[in-house]
This record gives sequence, structure tokens and C-alpha cells, in this order.
Amino acid sequence: MTLTVHRIGPACTIQDQGRTGYLDQGLSRSGAADGLALFEGAALLGQSPECAALEMAGMGGEFEATALTTIALTGAPMQASIDGSPVVWNASHQMEAGQRLTIGSVLQGSYGYLHVGGGIDTEVFLGSRAAHLTARIGKAVQVGDRLPATGAGCVGMKLRPDDRFSGGVLRVVASFQTSLFDDETLMRFTQTDFQRGPRANRMGMQLDSEGEGFAAKGQLNILSEVITPGDIQMTGSGHPFILLPECQTTGGYPRIATVLPCDMPRAAQTPPGARVRFEFVTLEQALALQAAYDANLSRLPGRIEPLVRDPHDIADLLSYQLISGMISATD
Repeated sequence: MTLTVHRIGPACTIQDQGRTGYLDQGLSRSGAADGLALFEGAALLGQSPECAALEMAGMGGEFEATALTTIALTGAPMQASIDGSPVVWNASHQMEAGQRLTIGSVLQGSYGYLHVGGGIDTEVFLGSRAAHLTARIGKAVQVGDRLPATGAGCVGMKLRPDDRFSGGVLRVVASFQTSLFDDETLMRFTQTDFQRGPRANRMGMQLDSEGEGFAAKGQLNILSEVITPGDIQMTGSGHPFILLPECQTTGGYPRIATVLPCDMPRAAQTPPGARVRFEFVTLEQALALQAAYDANLSRLPGRIEPLVRDPHDIADLLSYQLISGMISATD
């Protein structure tokens, strides 16, 4: 089974949970910008969250099924239809051979995800199928590519997603250079409404705000050291950048804080112009919040519900046996 790509937006890549164990060799993890979306798709299809999916940055494409195929759509809601009939987002569907799935632009958020039954079966490199464009691993999906699937999945299921597509509060812990920022600067940082700026990709996203920028004492003397996704670097202009999955592995800009892993899906899904604020929590609070998030991931399959179709959208409604087992009108 494959999905043939007839049209595709820019910067659409195959992503999974990413590759670990190579940070000391200069290779960051990569993987889905919204890792929660992978778990949601896996729950809808009844498969492992380790399966790879297509990550669509802002715009989808058009895909033709070569055989009976099961799909799921998660992450940032996007316009979607099969052979012109609208389909529900955050749900799993079946495609017959020859049918075409059309996914338009994002309605809210930044990254949408297309999952297939069994996962997209592309080549594994260093333990992962994730593209890492800045490291020249893999490539963006192109017209004419085929997305191979390895099996079937559950269909006709839906899931109510967590609302994480319009910004909001991001919880952070102190980072290596937090102490270099004075108390007044840190207070102003937590009281500032930031907007996601125009400069953003899978490496990081810029945040803009009114007023003066943010600076640390002696920041020009900071040595380059290891950095990870979630770190908030303060550039020379005073604008913070949240680092994302394809960030570099070392850097010398001061880090004012680090976003909790459980809040990274919300950070990555913040659309341009949406507002975010930061809230410091203690390490103990952070561990408790992360544990609760991980527990919710394990409970996702239990939140799946049947997708009830609207009769107005069923073209072959008269072919269904709507009443069964009746022998008289009075029974």
C-alpha cells in the first residue's frame, strides 16, 4: 500500500520520535515538532506511537491511495477531503484504491500530521525515519514520491485533542544562564506577552515583544556549550528564540529558561502572531507535570470514540441496512 503524492506543500517531511544518542556527535534529535500528535495518530489507528507520519508545515497536499488504505489526521487542523467529500480532523478514515485525499492550509496552529496504517515505511537511518534537513538527512517530500504503508489500522474513530494551537502559557525551568539575568529582567520576562515572529522553522522560533529587549550580564563571555530543544536563547538583539527539534547541538547565546518537554507541543504549534507567556516552575513541579503528561499519553487509547457520520455526508446512504431484525411495526 502506498500514497502517491500529486501535490505537496513546502517543508513537508517524514517524522517519528527522532533519533537519540548522537548529541555528542553534533546531531540533534529531530523528530516531530508536535510529538503529542504522533501519539494521537497512533491511538486513532491502534498502532505504536513509534510509527512515522507525514508532518505538514502550514499546508498539506494531494495524495492518491494505490490500495485500500487507512489514515488518520492529527495536529493542527487543516482543510481535508476524500474525493471532494470533507473528512473530520482528529479522526481515522479509510481510502479505497484510486481515491484522493486533499489537505489544504492550516486553520489553526502550525503543524498537521498524516498517519497511515502501520506507519510510513521509509528507510531507517541511525535508528529513525525522521528527516533532519539541517543535517542533510532525508529530504522534503516531493511531487511523485510514494509514501509506503506497512499495514492496516482502525477506521471510523475520533479523538478530542488538547487545545494547543493558539499559544498560551508555557511553563519553564531555570537554565544554565538564568542566574545571569537580574531579578527585574526575569520578572519582566514572565510578565511580557510575546508574539511568535515571522522567523521560524524546525530549528527554532523567534518571539517578539514591545519595549526593550532582554540581556544577561557578561553574555559576550559565555562559552558555547550543549543546548537542547526547549532552551530559550536570548540573541544579541534581545529577542528570545525557542529552540525546536532541529536546533544546533551547541551555542553561546545565554539561555534565560527552558520550556518543559510536556509544553513543547504547544510551543511548536503556536501560529504566527499568537501570544505566549512564560511561567517559571521548580524542578520538582516540572517533574510532576511531566509525569502527569506521560500518564495522559498512556491513556490516549482509552479516549478514542467511534466517529458518527452525518447522514447528509453519506453519498450511498440508501445502500446501508438501517433497520435490522424487525418483524412487525408494533414489536
